[in-house]
Amino acid sequence: MIYILAFLWVLGILIFIHELGHFLVAKLGGVKVLKFSLGFGPKLISKKIGETEYMISALPLGGYVKLLGDDPGEKIAKGDEKRTFRYQPVRKRMAIVIAGPLANLLFAAFIFSLLFCVGIPQLSPVVGEVADGFPAKKAGVRPGDVILKVNEDDITQWFDLLSVIPKSEGMELQLTVQREGKFIKIRVTPQVVTVKNIFGEEIRTYQIGIVPSGETVLKRDPVHKAFGKGLYQTWYISKLVVVSIVKIIKRVIPAKTMGGPILIAQMAGERAQEGFLSLIFFTAVLSINLGILNLFPIPILDGGHLLFLTLESIIGRPLSVKKLELAQQIGLIIIIMLMVFVFYNDIVRILPQGVK
Repeated sequence: MIYILAFLWVLGILIFIHELGHFLVAKLGGVKVLKFSLGFGPKLISKKIGETEYMISALPLGGYVKLLGDDPGEKIAKGDEKRTFRYQPVRKRMAIVIAGPLANLLFAAFIFSLLFCVGIPQLSPVVGEVADGFPAKKAGVRPGDVILKVNEDDITQWFDLLSVIPKSEGMELQLTVQREGKFIKIRVTPQVVTVKNIFGEEIRTYQIGIVPSGETVLKRDPVHKAFGKGLYQTWYISKLVVVSIVKIIKRVIPAKTMGGPILIAQMAGERAQEGFLSLIFFTAVLSINLGILNLFPIPILDGGHLLFLTLESIIGRPLSVKKLELAQQIGLIIIIMLMVFVFYNDIVRILPQGVK
């Protein structure tokens, strides 16, 4: 049950935020919004407020905002032309289209900023193990040492070391450590090693051969700093998402790693069992994924609409209805094929090993 509830929470709020972005910018631009739906297919609950019908539909794998005139073949009543989507300037239509993905990215930045304000448990810079044959062992670093500085850089969490040491390019470093109440300076020269990055590729980096103790500290940031870190975290994960997709296309990462709703439900349930903060963090990461994927230039997705609007601005006129319909059909086929593929991956992933 917790998996289902976590799945509905994560997907529901992300779809709502995405469609709310489209809705608000359309309203601000004077475009008439006919429907606001969470989910596709038959409507389960609906209520009309003003000129907009708000709905919850049967299939919770998406949502939509129906704007007056966003269908090229739609007939417009006399006097409503100025409030239709297709009669708006290109820049205004672009703003409405991009508002959905942008809302997801801003939502993720908000969540990260909030988490940094509340406080996130971070690994303390306390040495747990010192590997044999590595520079730290030879230099005299011991388990239990608290690393306070590397050269002139203050170290407040283990992540700081992961940033400073690999950038050393093999140059000697001076560690300031606290050991049994005493402050000791230790000189150590990182050695080059070959490791695998998060994409499974072998890379060369520099290490000194220490492992964290596992102790954590709750680190809180002031609001202004948390906001900046939230924006950076959103940018960093967005970049990882784009790079991951490119590496899947290049077959550096196996396509079987891609997952769909079942994998999302599994991960959401696991994060919920770890705690509310973990689930919120996962929601932010998934929000970034949703925002970035929607910007890809595939017809039906927001990125496809942006591509058509860009072409319209270049040639000075809208694409023909036939071309748009053909592109939509191609886009629908691509999306269906992708959905079938990720569902297949999900099912294979949960089947017993012998059944595969």
